Amino acid sequence: MTTGLWQHWVLPGIWITVQLTVYSAALAAAVAFGVGMARTHHLRIVRFLAGFYTEIFRGTSAVVLMFWMFFVLPLLFGWQLVPMWAAVLALGLSYGAYGAEVVRGALNSVATAQREAGVALSFTPWQRMRLIMLPQAVPEMIPPFSNLLIELLKGTALVSLLGIADTSFAAYLVRLATQESAKIYSISLVIYFVLAFVLSRGMRALERKTKANIGRPSEPGLLRNLSLRRSSDDADERLKDLTETGGVA
Repeated sequence: MTTGLWQHWVLPGIWITVQLTVYSAALAAAVAFGVGMARTHHLRIVRFLAGFYTEIFRGTSAVVLMFWMFFVLPLLFGWQLVPMWAAVLALGLSYGAYGAEVVRGALNSVATAQREAGVALSFTPWQRMRLIMLPQAVPEMIPPFSNLLIELLKGTALVSLLGIADTSFAAYLVRLATQESAKIYSISLVIYFVLAFVLSRGMRALERKTKANIGRPSEPGLLRNLSLRRSSDDADERLKDLTETGGVA
């Protein structure tokens, strides 16, 4: 693959993928928190509307929704979305519906006693949500949110169907130009893996920070686990040696 093809197609394609992921994730997060909190509202009509939204967008194909927004909206309302924003809306609304269930489940996992304490302190519903429930629920949301974010990153490949020159579309064009299918698609796999790895590490750091803010220890990583296990094994060996030599009664 020549330097020119890399500079003019692959690098801009990676940048488009990053932009799509960031914009769609921002929209999905806003939808997830808004709809998820509405799913726990005390008014039944609010819960019903939020649940209706969730079921509609979880049961709709993101590809079909993307095509609908790009091709059907102009016929209904007379204005045309650019492909980029049609893709962002479709991905953000779809993944936001999945995220809303994550938010609902995390909020419902907060102990009832914590909510009752907020009532006893005469907190308003918004104060109870902001000061008591969300700080405890957010750390529980981050692992499933991390999975959804990586799925969203991979889902951005669908935008190539609208002719958006993302990483997948750039790989296709480079393959047509060079006829090097194995090389270019292997590079594409590595690119997506690197982007997903960076996102997962970032979400892991965010999880540790949110847990530290409420005084909860974070789970040690793989290397930390191995180090702790090695230290424990060494301590057991020293204790065994002392026992055998009579150093311990």
